[in-house]
Amino acid sequence: MLHFQYSSLINAPVEIVWNFHERPDILDVLTPPWQPVQIVRREGGLAVGAISEFKIFLGVIPVRWLAHHTECKKYQIFVDEQIDGPMEFWRHKHQFVAENRQTRLTDSIEYAIPGGELAELILGWWVEARLRDMFRYRHEVTKKECEKGI
Repeated sequence: MLHFQYSSLINAPVEIVWNFHERPDILDVLTPPWQPVQIVRREGGLAVGAISEFKIFLGVIPVRWLAHHTECKKYQIFVDEQIDGPMEFWRHKHQFVAENRQTRLTDSIEYAIPGGELAELILGWWVEARLRDMFRYRHEVTKKECEKGI
């Protein structure tokens, strides 16, 4: 099992950062423009049972990625887990913690690459680098949008 974490401090209250994540177009807003991803659907907002479906292109091969939310505590945390997709296992926790009228946003992911330990040894560094690029972008967008007018 591999682990990834990315955290940043946003100069906005937790409610603003949380509400930003509730936007109906949030997946479009937070998907980096260089990623070969098509958003198929998003249903249920952040609530338990919510569904997000993507088409990810591995080269020219489209792969379905379906995730559902398994936990949601408003203004604190929501968790999505892969139901169907390219990973053997994927659990993504989005945490929102108040720090002196700001928000500590932390994305933590536990995942397993198909093929076991050998695949993780060979591909783990590459997946880690792609996750770091994606979450750096997501946090920069979140920071920019949530700090407007503050």
